[in-house]
Amino acid sequence: MTFGKIFHSGLGDPEAPVLLSDGSWAVVEMTPETGQVSIISPDGGSKRILVKTGRPNGMIQDRDETLWVAESMNPPSLLRVGLDGSSTVVLTEGDGIEFLFPNDLAFGPDGAIYMTDSGIHRAPFIKAGEEGRNDYRVDGKVFRIDLDNMTAMVLDDGLQFANGLAFGADRALYVTATLTGLIYRYEWNSDGTLGAREDFSDLVDRTQSPGFKGGDGLAVGVNGFLYCTVVGQGDVSVVDTDGNIVRRITVGGEQPTNVAFGSKGSGDIYVTVKDAGTFERYHVGVDGLPLLHST
Repeated sequence: MTFGKIFHSGLGDPEAPVLLSDGSWAVVEMTPETGQVSIISPDGGSKRILVKTGRPNGMIQDRDETLWVAESMNPPSLLRVGLDGSSTVVLTEGDGIEFLFPNDLAFGPDGAIYMTDSGIHRAPFIKAGEEGRNDYRVDGKVFRIDLDNMTAMVLDDGLQFANGLAFGADRALYVTATLTGLIYRYEWNSDGTLGAREDFSDLVDRTQSPGFKGGDGLAVGVNGFLYCTVVGQGDVSVVDTDGNIVRRITVGGEQPTNVAFGSKGSGDIYVTVKDAGTFERYHVGVDGLPLLHST
């Protein structure tokens, strides 16, 4: 059994945990009242606002400790955020295509940023959900962002709400599509392109009641297993290297949004839970695969 602990509470739709070098955590808060990047102290006891951006969604950190943020609304863009609270819009489009809903980010083996765009502006997506409609068009994409010349190119499109992404121990790229409930796998090529999209795993427990359920953020263990938050299902699903679900870790709400590993040797994962407003810690006995960074 996995035991969890609330590390910090009272957050406004938290997402995108990033462990900083001093042991503190950067997270985003996505409610209209927050819309900010926040810093949680190493002991989880306090929080401060770093910068308000609009509706930040995904976040990673480079070797220089700069945060890169997928801003989903204000406008949909890639932001460069400093630990001094500075914030700069870097990109709003790629290949001549405007970003609609930048969602999550990961550094690749080549030092480039790989970013998902969910493929629909957030406002009509939320409105359709409130009205019980599913007649909206979603064209989720995976972009590769070259930090040397600050350009973005489309690597794949047509994903049904592209969401979380991470590079695995096998150097392949894994991407969740929330509306299908699937994780897709792509062979990564040294020129920054991707191989064909492959179905890798279905994260949704199809024996349970239907509803809006699907993969969100994910992290990778040193064993190559994927630790995937499943929004609407209230768990972190653990996927082995063959794509099998080997464990489901129940969290403190129905909408876990993202997961990150704690410090080396801790064997802990930290999970943001949107509807509970919590940042939770679970001991899994495995460390995280070292994160890739910009070169």
